[in-house]
Amino acid sequence: MVTALADALRQFGPAYLAAHALSTPQAKAWRGIVACRTPALGGERLACDQCGHSHWQYHSCRNRHCPQCGMRAKDAWLQGRLAEVLPVPYAHLVFTLPHSLNGLYGAHPRWLIDTLFACTAQTLTEFAANPKWMGATNGTAAFSLVLHTWTQDLQRHIHVHAVMACGVLAKDGNVDGQWCLPVRKPDFLFPVQALSRVFRGKFMAALAAAHEVAQIAHDPQGHADAWRGRQRKLYQHDWVVYAKTPLAGPAQVLEYLSRYTHRTAISNERIRAITTEEVAFTVRANDKGGKRLQRLPGVEFVRRFMLHVLPTGIKRIRHYGVLACACKGVKLNAARLALQMPAANPQATESAQGFMARVAKMDVSLCPCCKVGRLQVTAVLQGQARLPAPTCAVEQQSRGPP
Repeated sequence: MVTALADALRQFGPAYLAAHALSTPQAKAWRGIVACRTPALGGERLACDQCGHSHWQYHSCRNRHCPQCGMRAKDAWLQGRLAEVLPVPYAHLVFTLPHSLNGLYGAHPRWLIDTLFACTAQTLTEFAANPKWMGATNGTAAFSLVLHTWTQDLQRHIHVHAVMACGVLAKDGNVDGQWCLPVRKPDFLFPVQALSRVFRGKFMAALAAAHEVAQIAHDPQGHADAWRGRQRKLYQHDWVVYAKTPLAGPAQVLEYLSRYTHRTAISNERIRAITTEEVAFTVRANDKGGKRLQRLPGVEFVRRFMLHVLPTGIKRIRHYGVLACACKGVKLNAARLALQMPAANPQATESAQGFMARVAKMDVSLCPCCKVGRLQVTAVLQGQARLPAPTCAVEQQSRGPP
């Protein structure tokens, strides 16, 4: 049974494209997803040196919106973060924008995303620097932000996940050297009501400033009456900042954060069936892990998925404070010394193949048939120099090489 995102794009793509134009990032994502791990991208024929078994292994598209590529990217990212987790409790927070800003996102996605990241980071940084909460003036926090734009049923829902260490690296003179715990409890950061108000204030100030200098000139609600109405609604609305149960231990922190780093809006595993008219996929039914089946007309399913293709160059994962790229080499080492941590884990620099062998217990060169022989490359298929546009037929991409 057909149950992959690429199949949904192939089947319902012509009807969707007849009524919708694709942006450049959307067209690139579309081409990549449809061609991923097909002959269109080329590959190698692998043969066992013992039993004679052989199969083709096609290249992946490596597009960040492709559900077939996200798992490998997540594993590589997870492997690279092993040495950066501190031996302290971690908290998970979620900062969400009201849905009345969805129209602005459609017109100015880059501005809204960058502003959301900036306001969230400024809010967390200011609270962390306040001795009322962290016990140190101008302490350096350690947190990462991950952008999501979707709900389980693929509606637009713009928010960032924050995973933050409970504590800050305090300054001793001109040298960072002391780790200060939260004032109230070792695993409590800040009151969410106060975070919500400060976050709203910062975003509203940035929105007004951008409107004043025509930085968001294509805002569909930018005209006088619509602007005033939305401003009034945004100030009346309680902005949501949600704090989840603190995470325990470095292993759980890494595993939890990796769920949010390289996910696309929907995975192939969630797509249960594709008929001639609709797509059926699973969504979360409750907070206890229950699932239910959601059905959407095929064209509507494609429309919702395309809502979540990000503009080119947007960084969905950003690190701040101790983990910021500009100072991580110095401040992370200082935090490790303050917490009396051992030397960095050498596993954090191992090869991707070694990581897979250690964690997944996989030997990628072992024959899947006889489990004894080794796979060797016996033929190479060159990929297409230029993938066809989404409007072109894609049947040849699903066929094997001659």
